Amino acid sequence: MTSHFNVPVEVETYYIAAQSDPAAERYVFAYTITIRNHSSESIQLLRRYWLITDANGKQTEVEGEGVIGEQPHLAPGGSYRYTSGAVLETPVGTMQGHYEMMTTQQERFHAAIPLFRLAMPNILN
Repeated sequence: MTSHFNVPVEVETYYIAAQSDPAAERYVFAYTITIRNHSSESIQLLRRYWLITDANGKQTEVEGEGVIGEQPHLAPGGSYRYTSGAVLETPVGTMQGHYEMMTTQQERFHAAIPLFRLAMPNILN
């Protein structure tokens, strides 16, 4: 499924120390995603797919309908922003994936979520 639609995805990440417990191998991260519709058609986010990899190489796939319980519509030039989270067993990991989108003409395409790093502060130089 290739995309000729211009739907960039931006990511900001945060380490949540208050919910983390390194002694129990529990590292909690939040991420804020901004999806922008730079195409000329209205689109709707239908599904999400994530590949989460921790520093031990453990991979977890997550997929499902929408994001945070919503299937948002984005008008041309519009954007959608949400915050969610992930729990890793290591202080560093990565996430990547895609959103399955659909146009008003029922054409489906993937908007890529670029690889991004989750890292406890001061763990990486």
